[in-house]
Amino acid sequence: MTRTSSCSVAVIGGGPAGLMAAETLAHSGVSVTVYDRMPSLARKFLLAGRGGLNLTHSEGLEQFLARYGDARERLRPAIEAFPPSAVREWCEGLGEATFVGSSGRVFPVAMKASPLLRAWLSRLIAAGVTIRNRWRWTGWDGEGRLTFETPAGERLIEADATLLALGGASWPRLGSTGDWVPVLDGAGVAVAPLAAANCGFDIAWSDHFRSRFEGQPLKRIAASFEGASVRGEALITAEGIEGGSVYALSARLRDAIARDGTAVLVLDLRPDITVEALAGRLGKARAKQSLATFLRKAAGMSAVEIGLLHETAAQRLTEMPPEEIARLIKAVPLRLTAAAPIARAISTAGGVKWNDVDDRLMLHRRRGVFVAGEMLDWEAPTGGYLLQACLATGAQAGRGIVEWLGTISPSPHRP
Repeated sequence: MTRTSSCSVAVIGGGPAGLMAAETLAHSGVSVTVYDRMPSLARKFLLAGRGGLNLTHSEGLEQFLARYGDARERLRPAIEAFPPSAVREWCEGLGEATFVGSSGRVFPVAMKASPLLRAWLSRLIAAGVTIRNRWRWTGWDGEGRLTFETPAGERLIEADATLLALGGASWPRLGSTGDWVPVLDGAGVAVAPLAAANCGFDIAWSDHFRSRFEGQPLKRIAASFEGASVRGEALITAEGIEGGSVYALSARLRDAIARDGTAVLVLDLRPDITVEALAGRLGKARAKQSLATFLRKAAGMSAVEIGLLHETAAQRLTEMPPEEIARLIKAVPLRLTAAAPIARAISTAGGVKWNDVDDRLMLHRRRGVFVAGEMLDWEAPTGGYLLQACLATGAQAGRGIVEWLGTISPSPHRP
């Protein structure tokens, strides 16, 4: 048995990153306790699984890594060591077969997170992992011990190493509140400000448009901004717009709004037809048909799409020639005024800066404290990239802790 078998590790945060680190550590013979502020673990993971749990993506590794933008090279070691194929093997090892969808996304056949999580927790407990719920980490005391608020009052814990996997600040009701930021700031750790990622945006809709079309989908569209174009769907909300095609551009849009005050998102409502062909259809005589009926029949437009044309046209649609209507259909300009609040975002940008962790994901300023998952400064679109990076960095931090523990003498204190 290696020396690490007598070491104890506190994993703070029971989401995918924390649980993957706990599993990696337990397999190395380390004593692991997972602490989580909520009554049950991985609540955001379960919520993500309600619409079909997107585990990862099947595209080539270089294309996959490119989805992480500026954090690509910093995430490369973790994802190369625990790639999408390993995620599928891990899932199948828990009794949940996987499949690749038509979009290349990878899902469990059950299309749910709950059976996977139940099997995972059972395996962790069988491996000796201790789980403590309703323990909220508040920082360190003057002697470097971990401090927690618990139902029984404040508790102090000593461990040979600590992993922080507390998530970002989206969906705070599920446990990720971002209240770790001031704690790490106080410890001298550099943290990039948290911001909404994969989020919707505000638009100053007219009262008429909002009341009539809130909750209506825009299907098979293409959204464009600053030369990037994404096909998919969107949803009209009371505040503005959200949905997959918008989420994929959210980092660019968010940064542009921060820089310029607003950003113009362009929607192509008919991406599979040219302006010329569309103008040809609209140039036919409409006889006694209303414009709405004509647009519905000639261009296959839905009521919400027609409403969007009325909302954004520089003049009355009835006064516009067919060519101008066609150009508007192909390039509907939406002026975005703000990103949705971080609490309503799918994920979070910002976090612990990469220069403040080493290759094992240990903080330079706090010996024996490691960070994984969404707490690190990276973001990615939906499509399996978020969960993949959380699992991969959790595994990387777990391996890093095992390596580091082999260089120290274990503490006599246990959590």
